[in-house]
Amino acid sequence: MRNRILFYGAAVTAIAIGVFSSARAASFPDPPKTASAGGTASIVLAGGCFWGMQGIFEHMKGVTNTVVGYAGGKKETAHYERIEEGDTNHAESVKVTYDPSQISYGELLKVYFSVAHDPTTLNRQHYDVGTQYRSSIFYTTDEQKTVAEEYIKELNAAHVFKDKIVTQVVPLPAFYAAEDYHQHYLDQVVACDAKPRIQCGQLNTGYIHGLDVPLLKDFQSKYPELYVKESR
Repeated sequence: MRNRILFYGAAVTAIAIGVFSSARAASFPDPPKTASAGGTASIVLAGGCFWGMQGIFEHMKGVTNTVVGYAGGKKETAHYERIEEGDTNHAESVKVTYDPSQISYGELLKVYFSVAHDPTTLNRQHYDVGTQYRSSIFYTTDEQKTVAEEYIKELNAAHVFKDKIVTQVVPLPAFYAAEDYHQHYLDQVVACDAKPRIQCGQLNTGYIHGLDVPLLKDFQSKYPELYVKESR
């Protein structure tokens, strides 16, 4: 769908902001506490277009690396054109590698639920429809599973959203990195803004500015202490 539709103008930006802000309460509960540790850890999250998901987490304090890719399906179907058919069981995802001594797993989940996407829409985010755009947390440890499930229960009990959270919490079978041209796509578009449009090639600038840049600004506004300008 993204390859065929371009979004432009302030009206679309307003729609994009409304899709998410209308679903959330003013205050957002803190996640369950998780132990801090040295070294690095990773989490794989899905929630609509992976361009926007990476656009949030690549600018988050404590994050050391982000890669967009596919999770939930088989290796042989882990490429973009095949996944867009919607029957591979893959979800567009982002693998976030982070330093647990600087940012906790719980804090990553708070950003994931509160600004990165709408976890109450089943198999869709705004204009993108299909199981490849579902909301999923792919866990690799028992702690990740437990904390995610407890946090979802807490958010539902607090009625933070108008509708019930539909996010899946499922084991990660494997993560397959997406094609190079998808990596850090938001950064590619922003870098292209100062150039003549002809130099931007096939970049979907309308989609990014209409839907994903507003989400990044929302993240920066709500969590200035977690936002960093440099992307990872």
